[in-house]
Amino acid sequence: MFRNSLIALSFAVLAGTTALAAVEKISAVTVTADITAIQNEKAAAYWSNVAADIEDAIVARLVDRIADDGATITVDLREVELASSFERAVGASDAVLVGQVNVSDVNDNSNFNAYELSVSLGTAAVVSADGTTLYYDTLDVPEAYQALVNSFADSVVKRLD
Repeated sequence: MFRNSLIALSFAVLAGTTALAAVEKISAVTVTADITAIQNEKAAAYWSNVAADIEDAIVARLVDRIADDGATITVDLREVELASSFERAVGASDAVLVGQVNVSDVNDNSNFNAYELSVSLGTAAVVSADGTTLYYDTLDVPEAYQALVNSFADSVVKRLD
């Protein structure tokens, strides 16, 4: 009996990590972050628009797939990581965005995916118009912030296909 329960539990864990079938249509994208939970005032100010910026970046990548009857994407950014990323910004490669991503297909209840996504500035590809790879030594520049936002949005969209 225990063995069968263990097998069923193993299957449930694997099923939760299987890939989502391709999602053709998206009806809603919602990104949240409780900036008030960040104790560091400068970090809270720095990240004040991150939820809206990531939401906009995801929608911009999906504009041709927006429909009333599509799947929903919800992202809950971890405030602890936002605060600590700002505090360790001296090593910008350590700057990280972490969030819980849930994708639900309203047309197919079995087509659901949930995962934690972590993107660091050290792994975010930033290439200039002339093809040069750019590196940032501080998080406190608009380009570094945008690289994190873009990389996070790109990663969410890639997992839809």
